[in-house]
Amino acid sequence: MFVDAARPGWENMAVDAALLDRTLATGEAFLRCYQWAPHCLSFGRHEPAIRRYDTGRIRTLGLSCVRRPTGGRAVWHARELTYAVTAPLSAFGGMREAYAAIHALLAAALSAMGVQSRFAPRSSLTPGLGSGPCFATPVGGEVLVGERKVVGSAQLRSGDAFLQHGSLLLADDQGLVGELAGLTPPHPAGAGRAGPLGIEPSFEEAAEAVLATAETLLEGAVREEGLPAEIAELATPHAARFRSDAWTWQR
Repeated sequence: MFVDAARPGWENMAVDAALLDRTLATGEAFLRCYQWAPHCLSFGRHEPAIRRYDTGRIRTLGLSCVRRPTGGRAVWHARELTYAVTAPLSAFGGMREAYAAIHALLAAALSAMGVQSRFAPRSSLTPGLGSGPCFATPVGGEVLVGERKVVGSAQLRSGDAFLQHGSLLLADDQGLVGELAGLTPPHPAGAGRAGPLGIEPSFEEAAEAVLATAETLLEGAVREEGLPAEIAELATPHAARFRSDAWTWQR
């Protein structure tokens, strides 16, 4: 597990794909915490982004965009911590179990920062892909602070391994996504309300809480100093796909 440097959206997705490749090849598990530079709007793999979001406004604001290899709905990656986990399915018992266990780890990390959270009830309905931003509606098992969703996650299964990545909001910048979906008034990029956690930890503080919690909860968890060289090499073949407008704007 490691904290990575801030990277462009296409490179972040290429690295996550490379982590999954490595897990498939060796059975290793990874936990990566990272940021986005420049800030970036990401779409779920099957999300109807062209139909749902204001592409003219996206161009006017000069927003960086990428389509994730996982499902889910749009997220504005600015004042947040993004995490990625890849592991063999056998390490958790299945996709649903992995989803719950990783969210439990993130909730424990929030608790270590003095933030009390809870899980959205399983009765919560899964929103449709055309229903707007990721953080607009909680899904069963997601992490809430009060009534506010603060963690949004998505998964991809490949063979006997999986990738789960998602965002932990440190401050509220998601109104921009609502504006692009026509759900809220104009919301300048970078603006936002008070932090949804009740505090506004830095990325470094939040990443340390996540990794320290993982060291406690995950047997055999070992910290690396940044992105391993072999993962960077594996990411190179994925870069062209995630940089491609044909991939990002396929629907």
